[in-house]
Amino acid sequence: MMGKTLDLNWFPMQAMELVLNNSEKHLGELCSILASYTRKTAKLRDKVDVLVSALFDFSRSEDPEFQVGLNNLAEDLAMVQDYRHAQVERLETRVVSPLKAYGDIFKHKRTELKKFSADLNREQKEVQKLEKLRLRNPADRQRLVSFIQKPFFYIKHDSFHFK
Repeated sequence: MMGKTLDLNWFPMQAMELVLNNSEKHLGELCSILASYTRKTAKLRDKVDVLVSALFDFSRSEDPEFQVGLNNLAEDLAMVQDYRHAQVERLETRVVSPLKAYGDIFKHKRTELKKFSADLNREQKEVQKLEKLRLRNPADRQRLVSFIQKPFFYIKHDSFHFK
């Protein structure tokens, strides 16, 4: 009978651990990829800023007609870079930062899961002791009642929420 109790409690723990590991792995990969994308977009923004500066410098040494065309091109590229700069800032604040916050959540949930598992193991050991005591001397109800009255249920089943 005790083996079934252990098995029934073990599978949900494994399932919770599997979900936690899987989520942590995939969200970590997503965060890494998005951070890399953000860095590459920022580098591209910086390269085009250098290009805009070079176009303005080059336009100063050219004749007026060509200078107007180069200035217009440089201004258009600068406007595109303003949008790219906004894109980089939004990616950092609205995407990458919230994903990074999940790292702390995963750490907290992992410690919660370990604590829950330890409490469950402690509770199961106490139940096994009670079962052994009952099997050794079933007529000694006084000892069984005193053992049961001892607070050994460590787990607050309604307080552990795995989201």
